[in-house]
Amino acid sequence: MTTQNIESDRQDILLQALPNVPFDGWTRAVMTGAAKEAGITEARMRLAFPDGPMGLVTYFIAQGDEQMKTKLANDDIDTLKIREKITYAVRLWLELQEPNRDAVRRAITLLSLPLSAGAALRSLYGTVDAIWQAIGDTSTDYNFYTKRMILAGVFSSVLLQWLSDNSDDKEECWAFLDRRIANVMTFEKLKRRLPDVSGLATAPFRILGSLRYPGFKR
Repeated sequence: MTTQNIESDRQDILLQALPNVPFDGWTRAVMTGAAKEAGITEARMRLAFPDGPMGLVTYFIAQGDEQMKTKLANDDIDTLKIREKITYAVRLWLELQEPNRDAVRRAITLLSLPLSAGAALRSLYGTVDAIWQAIGDTSTDYNFYTKRMILAGVFSSVLLQWLSDNSDDKEECWAFLDRRIANVMTFEKLKRRLPDVSGLATAPFRILGSLRYPGFKR
């Protein structure tokens, strides 16, 4: 099969799986049923997602990253300050996923499992990297990594707030996002204090863990 065919199978499986995920989770049964509904053989399904349900989950999140980047590319943000661009991009990612909020919740729950730590880190990195790329970041070396580490902590905490905010306008979530950005921006100031905020490197995992284990300390 060509790469294009594999990508098509991935999209079709995800499309068929999404309606069932809020009820049954990101399971192999859901993935297998989705492939069957899409007319995709089990062999093709395994080729599309060799990592099984975890591969489907990370693909779902990556698709959200791509949606955000595509939408942001068509928006005029050139006149915005860096902190405003970051705020806009994070909010945009979440707003685009509003129809799939329960699927996101299920995904984060799965990614919070100890055995999912590697996939969770890669997925979180993919999202924050997509955000920085989308707003035109051209940093390299030290700046490249510290920006993504800082944003990982912001995005993770805002994601939790978004999942718990059941209001239609999400005013509490957006206010929380503004506060989080204000607390860590400008990035230049925080980077100069990096030795004092090294806990940010593990903060995303503590946040993810709190979703799965209520007594987990952040």
